Amino acid sequence: MDDNTPILVGIAQLEQRINDLGQAKEPVDLMIDAVKAAARDAGSSKLMKAPAVRVIRGIWPYQNPAKAVAEAIGTPNAETALTPYGGNFVQTTLNQSCLDIQAGKHDVIIITGAECGNTQAKAAKAKHDLNWKPLSGTPDIMMGTEVDMRHPAEQAIRLGRPIQIYPIFETALRHQLGLEVDAHLDHIAKLWSDFSAVAADNPNAWIRQKKSAEDIRTPSATNRPVSFPYPKFMNSNNNVDQGAALILCSQAKALALGIPKEKWVYPWTGTDAHDHYFVSNRDNLYSSPAIRLAGNRCLELAGVSVGDLDRVDVYSCFPVAVQVAARELGLETNKPLTVTGGLTWAGGPLNNYVMHSIARMAELLRAKPGDKGLITANGGYLTKHAFGLYSTEPPATPFQHDDLQPAVDALYKREVVAQYQGDGQIEGYSVMYGPEGPAKAFMACRLNDDSRTWAISEDQEVLAAMTHEEFCGRTVRIADNIGEF
Repeated sequence: MDDNTPILVGIAQLEQRINDLGQAKEPVDLMIDAVKAAARDAGSSKLMKAPAVRVIRGIWPYQNPAKAVAEAIGTPNAETALTPYGGNFVQTTLNQSCLDIQAGKHDVIIITGAECGNTQAKAAKAKHDLNWKPLSGTPDIMMGTEVDMRHPAEQAIRLGRPIQIYPIFETALRHQLGLEVDAHLDHIAKLWSDFSAVAADNPNAWIRQKKSAEDIRTPSATNRPVSFPYPKFMNSNNNVDQGAALILCSQAKALALGIPKEKWVYPWTGTDAHDHYFVSNRDNLYSSPAIRLAGNRCLELAGVSVGDLDRVDVYSCFPVAVQVAARELGLETNKPLTVTGGLTWAGGPLNNYVMHSIARMAELLRAKPGDKGLITANGGYLTKHAFGLYSTEPPATPFQHDDLQPAVDALYKREVVAQYQGDGQIEGYSVMYGPEGPAKAFMACRLNDDSRTWAISEDQEVLAAMTHEEFCGRTVRIADNIGEF
C-alpha cells in the first residue's frame, strides 16, 4: 500500500443518560469526549494533533463547533469543517477525507458529531433553558451545500416532514409488491423486530430490548400511531443523547505512531449520488436510481459482489428506506441488514447515525479480520445517498471514489401540476394522526398524461378506510388540492 493509503484507526461511541438537566453535557462536550476516546481506542494521543477536524451538523446553535473541538484537544490551528443537514454526510465526509489523505492534503483527519435530543426533550418539558454555547465563527470548509428539497406543489399542501413523506413511499411500495394492507404490516413489523434483536446485542444501542413484530405493529400507550402505516416504533428515535468520533490517518502516520495493526480498518471504496431533489419529479415513489447506481458502483469498484459481503448496515430511518435499498442492491431481507439495530432501536441522533454505524462496523470487522462490510447512508426524503466498503484487509488498489450524479441527473423527470381539477390515480399516500386520531391524508396522484399532482383529504371516513384498505390505484377527484371519492 502507498504511504498515503487512508486507514480508519480510531473509533468511539458514547451515550448520555441522565435525569438532572443541570448535569447534562451539551453536544460539543460529547464530541470532545468522543474524540479523546477515539484516540485512546487507537492507542495514540498524538492523533489529537490532527490538522483537520470535521463536524456533522446537528440540532444545536453552533456555528463552528469544529473550532471548539480542535481547541479542546490541543490542535487550535486545525482546518475546520461543517456539513449541511443530511444523514448521508457522515459517509460523504469520510469519502472526501479518504481522498484528502490519499492526495497528501492531510495525514490525520478527525470526524465527529453529537446530538442531545433526549436532553432537549426533557428541557422542553421542564421549561428549562439549556443555555448551550453559540460557538460563533465560520468553518474553513463547508462539506456540501444546503438545498431546498420541497417542490412548490408540495409546499402548497404543507407536505415536507419526513414522517409525512416516507409513509407515501411505503404505501407505494406495498402496492408495487401486491401486498394486502394487513400482510404488509406484518412484513415491516417483522423487519423491525429483526432490527431490534440486533440492537439487543449492541452495547451502544439506546434501546437494548428485542421487540416482537406484534408489539411493533400494534398501537399502544408507548407505541402511538404517528403516520400510517407507521406507529412510533417504526420511526427514527431522535430522543437520544449520543456522540461519536472517527479518526482517519495515512498508513505512514499509523506506522510512525505505532498504531497496532489490529486497529486498522481500510475504507476500500466510496460513492455518492442523490435522486432528483424534488420527490414530485421522480419517476416513481418506490425505487431509488441513486441507490442502484451509486451502491452497486461502490461494490463494483472494490471487485466485490453482494454475496461477498459479510456485514451490511442499511440506513433505517423508516422501514421503506431499508426495503428500497435492499431491492436496489440485491440484498436479501431474510439476512441481517444492520450491525447497530437501526435508527429506531440503536438510536437516531439526527444526521450523525452513520458515524455510529461505521464505528460499530469497524468493531465487528476488527473482531473478524478479513470480513467485508458495506455502509449505506441516506439524507432527505430518500434523496441523498453515500456508500462505503470496509475491511481490515488492505484493498487491491488504493481507495477509489466515484460520483454517480451525472448518471442520475440524466434520468427521467416527471412533470408536476401544482393546481389541478379532475381525476387522478393514487400512487402513494400517508395518513397523519392527531390527538383524536386520523387527521389528514396526503396523496401523490398520477394524471392521464403521466404527470403528477398532490391532494389532501380530511374526510374522517376516508382516513379511517385508508388504514385498512388499499387506496393506491384508486381514482380520486381533485379540486383545489382536495381529494374526494
